[in-house]
Amino acid sequence: MSTLFSVALEAELLRRLARLYAWSNEIHFGKKLRAPLIALSDAETRLGVWKGDERRIEISRALVVTRPWTEVTEVLLHEMAHQFVHECLNVRDETAHGPAFQKVCKERGIDARAAGLMKTEGREDGASRIVERVQKLLALAASSEQHEAEAAMRKAHELMLKHNLESLHTLDYEVRHLGEATKRRTSMERDVIALLTEFFFVEAIEIPVYLPLTAKSAHIFEVCGTQANVAMAEHVFSFLLGTAERLWAGAKKVRGLDAKERVPFQSGVIRGFGEKLRAERQTLRGTGLVWVGDAQLERFYRARHPRIHRSTRWQRMSEGHALGREAGRNVVLNKPVTSGPSGGPRLLGSGC
Repeated sequence: MSTLFSVALEAELLRRLARLYAWSNEIHFGKKLRAPLIALSDAETRLGVWKGDERRIEISRALVVTRPWTEVTEVLLHEMAHQFVHECLNVRDETAHGPAFQKVCKERGIDARAAGLMKTEGREDGASRIVERVQKLLALAASSEQHEAEAAMRKAHELMLKHNLESLHTLDYEVRHLGEATKRRTSMERDVIALLTEFFFVEAIEIPVYLPLTAKSAHIFEVCGTQANVAMAEHVFSFLLGTAERLWAGAKKVRGLDAKERVPFQSGVIRGFGEKLRAERQTLRGTGLVWVGDAQLERFYRARHPRIHRSTRWQRMSEGHALGREAGRNVVLNKPVTSGPSGGPRLLGSGC
C-alpha cells in the first residue's frame, strides 16, 4: 500500500467516522454530545477509548481497516456512551463501566461489555442447553422417513416456543449480523428475514455499512434476540438460502424454467416454508402454547433503531413463484451447520 493511498484512506476513514458520530449523536443522544476529536490509533490492547481530558475518541486503526463496519459502529457507540456519562451526566465517582454507564447503554441498545459482541461457543447456561436439545431434534428432522422428520421438526418448534414463553422475564439480548455485506439484497433474502422475525423469536433489520478497502457503501442484516434465538436464526438463514438455491437448480433442470424466474421461485420456496410453519404453529395453539410477543425485545430493538421504517412488498405470482411455493411447503429444517454466510459470531476484543 503506497504512502499516498494510506494517507487518502485514513482521511476518508476519519470522515466516515465523523459522519457516523454525527448520525449516532442525533439518533441515540438527541444531539446532546459536543463533537470531540476523533483519531485512529495503533493501540493493540484496546479497540477504542474516550479521553475526557483531551476531549478525544480514539479508535483502533486495525479495527477500522480489517473488521466489519458493524463492529466499528459498536465500538464508537460504546465510547460515545462514555462521553455522555462524563460530559452530560458529570459522573465522576463510578468505575468506567459502572451503573451510570450501564444505564446509558441499556436505554440506547448499546453493547456495554468491554469485550464487545458475545461469543456463542462455550457457554454452559440454560440457553446453550436449549440450543443443543433443538439441534438434536433437528438432526432427527434430517431423517429420510418423512413422518419421523416432520415429528422431530414439530417437536423442535414446540420446544423453542415453550422455552421463550418460560424465559420472558429473565432475558438478555445480543446482536448478530447475517450474511455478507453487499450493495443489493434480493427479495428472497428479505423473505427469509421476515420469516425469522415471525417464527424464530428475533427482531431484524437491514442496516447500511461502509467497506473501507473498496470505499463503497453496502447493507447487511442485523438480528437481535437471546443467545439461543440468534444462534437458531443464523442457522435458519444459512439453511434456507442454501435450500432455495438447491431447489432452484433442480426445478430449472426438470421444468426448464427461464433464469428470470430464479428470484420469484426462490422467494416462493421461502414463503411456502413460512406457510408450513404457520400451520404448525396453529396446531400448537391447541396445546395452549401461544406466542404473544416479547415486549422487552421490542424495546431493545427500538432503542438500537429508533427510526424504524417497515414496508410491505408484493411478489409477482409467476409460474416460478408458484412452483417455488409448492416446494417450500415440503422443506424440512434439518441439522444446523457449524458456520454459515455470516461466518459465525465475532468477538470485538476489549475496549473501554
